[in-house]
Amino acid sequence: MNSPALAPSGPTPELSHLRLGFVSLTDAAPLVVAKTLEFGHRHGLTLELCRQPSWAGIRDKLLWGEIDAAHALYGLVYGVQLGIGGPRADLSVLMVLNRNGQAITLSPRLADLIAAGHSVKDAFASLGRPPVLAQTFPTGTHAMWLYYWLAANGVHPLRDVKSVVLPPPDMAAALASGELDGFCAGEPWHAVAESLGVGRTVVFTSEIWPNHPEKVLACRRDFATRYPHTARALVQTMLEACRWLDEDPLHRASAAKWLAAQDVIGVAPERIAPRLLGDTGRAGALPVSFFDHGAVNYPRASDGAWFISQYRRWGLFDGPPDDDAAIADAVNQTRLYRDAAAALDIPVPPDADTRIDRLCDGATWPAPPSNDDGVNP
Repeated sequence: MNSPALAPSGPTPELSHLRLGFVSLTDAAPLVVAKTLEFGHRHGLTLELCRQPSWAGIRDKLLWGEIDAAHALYGLVYGVQLGIGGPRADLSVLMVLNRNGQAITLSPRLADLIAAGHSVKDAFASLGRPPVLAQTFPTGTHAMWLYYWLAANGVHPLRDVKSVVLPPPDMAAALASGELDGFCAGEPWHAVAESLGVGRTVVFTSEIWPNHPEKVLACRRDFATRYPHTARALVQTMLEACRWLDEDPLHRASAAKWLAAQDVIGVAPERIAPRLLGDTGRAGALPVSFFDHGAVNYPRASDGAWFISQYRRWGLFDGPPDDDAAIADAVNQTRLYRDAAAALDIPVPPDADTRIDRLCDGATWPAPPSNDDGVNP
């Protein structure tokens, strides 16, 4: 399948060959599509995909300059920026790659108790010990979704559970071995756990924060400033891939096959396709979205500030609160994104800088600052 023939647009990129990092997840689809269909060629780019074993690997390769940009956890970028997710460095969010598409899966025993009407807190108490729950990076999206959901259910994520970090592809096996009682990660690892009978999805992250931002296209700040035409061309390339994914369900079916390749995810397409195509099997859970007429991709500074607010909530960061907006404005490259999107006639969402979201506990974001951690002592 070939990409549509469109004339190159915009200034010639300073670099023509880019190395892009990714982790074996369904939401790496924009990178895989962009490479498979060579969307970069019309923008003067050739892409090389570099699979990494973990998010720490993505972080390190970005910081060492071994990759130019990456499919990355939103919270990874902010953790590194603040110096709480490894060595401090200036990183940039060029665009959002997807919304939704993550979940929390628990062991069958715990899932059965919750399905029978027991509270999350009581289900965990039945173990007679703190549950062991995995996420994928200490400041990442999965840690923050897990912590938020636990707190909303009266469970303190730092006192009442044992939280551990594992690469996404290791989650299902760790649950099967009894090493874990549950995990929060991306797909297809929840579908894999269910297919093996070792776990069941109890909540999708879209039920925690509907249409939440998830993975981003990230790079070092100096890459974006030294090579602005390259960064712009890369955003345009990824926007075209995201748009292609949302244009037709048949496109996502094709993408599931490409993602299943051994050098990408390495699991059967039937484990990837259903949830990629939107079959959550749960009323109220929103499917993964990559484009939605451009509404997905705008890098709102307020989204970045939400992660900083959660780091404060859980005692990971105590810098001056007045700096949060300035940090988010520096990280999220909204001007570059607007230029790239305009060249493709992709509109900036009308609520780009004013959107207010309501999360599962009734809290809204943006919201006035509060010292209440939302968990009963």
